[in-house]
This record gives sequence, structure tokens and C-alpha cells, in this order.
Amino acid sequence: MKQAQSGFTLIELVVVIVILGILAATALPKFINLSGDAELAAAKGVAGALSSAGSLNYGAKKVGNITAVNISSIVDACAGAADSVYANRASLLTGSTTLVISPTAQTSDQYLIAASGSAVCSAGATIQCSITSKSGGAATTAIAYIPCTN
Repeated sequence: MKQAQSGFTLIELVVVIVILGILAATALPKFINLSGDAELAAAKGVAGALSSAGSLNYGAKKVGNITAVNISSIVDACAGAADSVYANRASLLTGSTTLVISPTAQTSDQYLIAASGSAVCSAGATIQCSITSKSGGAATTAIAYIPCTN
């Protein structure tokens, strides 16, 4: 008795490989541009953390906490957030994220912080600080909103 062979023919295997190649060629460009999206998400995360820290600082200042940072101008909000020590207190944003101010040379692991808007603000008004990431390709920017405390 002759035994039947089981398995795939060479043509079936080639057809499957061609179909997989076509699928890979159409899906690959979608995954190549994910680094730009990740960079934008990182900049937005830093901006969100800075906005949150500013809001917490505003709340602390409103209840009379003496360790809260006084924010009365763009220099206080944006440049002060980049300093490692702000008026003998910790800066608004702490951790492994490094913020640098405009004339400073920016490396790929740092975020450039710059202010926009008026130089003086009243209590409760908001200052906008742009957070720019420079990792690899084009720079990506997100906006942090920091409330004034004076």
C-alpha cells in the first residue's frame, strides 16, 4: 500500500511568503514614523508635569504654605522652573527631566523652555511656557500653563 504524503507544496509556500511580503511592505511605513509621535508625547508629558506642578504650587500658595514658589512673572514661571534651585527652594519640576533656558546649548536628553506672553501677571492668570524637545530629527513643542501666585 502506498502511503500518502502530507504537507505544503512549494508553490503554496511561495504564495504565502509573497502575501506576507506585501503585507509587511504596506504596514512598515506606519511603524517607521512612530519615533516622532513618541517625541511629541514625551514633550507633552513634560509640559503636563510642569502644568500640574504649577497648579499644585498655586494651590499651596493660596492656602498659605510658605514653601510654595512665588510666581509673578515669566522669569518666575518658565526660567525659574528650569533652575535646579529656585529662591533657595526646589524647582517646580524635579526628577530626571532636565529643562534648559534658551541661550544654553540643548542636548538630545534636555527640554528647552521658553516663555510667551506678558512679562508680569496677576494672581490666577496663566503664563504659557513652550517645552521643546530636540531628539534626533525635528524639534517638537508642547505648551505648559503655569498659574501666577502673586
